[in-house]
Amino acid sequence: MLKDLLSGSDPAAPIAGEGSAAHPAIESEAEVRSEREARERVCELCRHLYTLGWASGTGGGFSLREGHRIFVAPSGVPKESIRPEEVFIADLQGQVLSAGHGRISACTPLFLHAYHLRGAGAVLHSHSLNACLASLVCAQRHGDGYVFRIRGLEMVKGLQGGHVDEPYDIPIIDNMPYEHELADSLEQAMLAFPRSNAVLVRGHGVYIWGRDWVHTKSQAECYDYLFAASVRLREHGIDASVLGRSHPRTP
Repeated sequence: MLKDLLSGSDPAAPIAGEGSAAHPAIESEAEVRSEREARERVCELCRHLYTLGWASGTGGGFSLREGHRIFVAPSGVPKESIRPEEVFIADLQGQVLSAGHGRISACTPLFLHAYHLRGAGAVLHSHSLNACLASLVCAQRHGDGYVFRIRGLEMVKGLQGGHVDEPYDIPIIDNMPYEHELADSLEQAMLAFPRSNAVLVRGHGVYIWGRDWVHTKSQAECYDYLFAASVRLREHGIDASVLGRSHPRTP
């Protein structure tokens, strides 16, 4: 279960045994154990995404980093039934080091942006209905593009860099026919909004990353709560982007 993995090693830490050959047999065992645990984490998180409704059908995806390697769920398969041996291992350039089942996730080019541009330890792609709706009904103009803006809700404090009294913007990029075609616009959004560790894809879902898989999971839960709250408040005529300490006024 997820709680059993909380005591696992830091995914951002170097792979055991790198840079030393003092005890090759022991290091080899540690490396095998680290790889097995990383594969199991990917499977466990994918099952968790499915139970939340974030990976229905074969949608969604998850990846984590261990040193100079990334572990990535396969593409186009039911995320609730992935087995450890089906998980792909690639380097930080996306070159497959160990093939899993079928094809590596179509999200991989986008995951790599989070690893390179933000030093992420894990990245998830959610097809949450809350994210999908928020990207459509709560979008606000911002320069040449759109953002989801939230303010005044307590859960904003759960976001990295969030403050309940300050507006928090999440960029929204346009959807494309194929996942990998989102890579350039996602990169641009990440560079333009350094405060946010999420990017919404209009009518599609959201990409979220964090310093490790635990942080990524908690960030995703906070974001999804805020997406849902904003949509519900709008149904009652309340704009969640301008909430303050006083009671909101409805039309």
